[in-house]
Amino acid sequence: MDKSAIRRHMALAVAVLTASGLLSLAGPGTATAEAAALCSGRKVRTLPFSTGSVQIYKKRGYVCALTLPKKEGTRTYMSVSVRAWRARPAVNKGLFRHHAGPVTAHVGHRRVLVKGMVGSASVSSGWIRL
Repeated sequence: MDKSAIRRHMALAVAVLTASGLLSLAGPGTATAEAAALCSGRKVRTLPFSTGSVQIYKKRGYVCALTLPKKEGTRTYMSVSVRAWRARPAVNKGLFRHHAGPVTAHVGHRRVLVKGMVGSASVSSGWIRL
């Protein structure tokens, strides 16, 4: 191969990589990708409610949770909390545009209580083992 052919192949590879990167950023499911970037571990549960959802992730004895509203962009009161059995809750609450949290708590093998709120609607997991 001569130098011009190598340059054409390199230009094509750069164009394909750039296009795939732009499509992955602008494609559907951006909120899910953002949530996965905020909490490490595997997603174990989603708690939906009328104005949003709480996503729960677990990794090596730690639980991470965040609240996502159905309508992003407007400042709304949101909260999220994670509480291990016989421990104080980890809480994040206030006026947010995109999400409340993430909050992380070490739960080990104990039961955990996860709560989330967007506006006046809320959800609670009850005491569960993850």
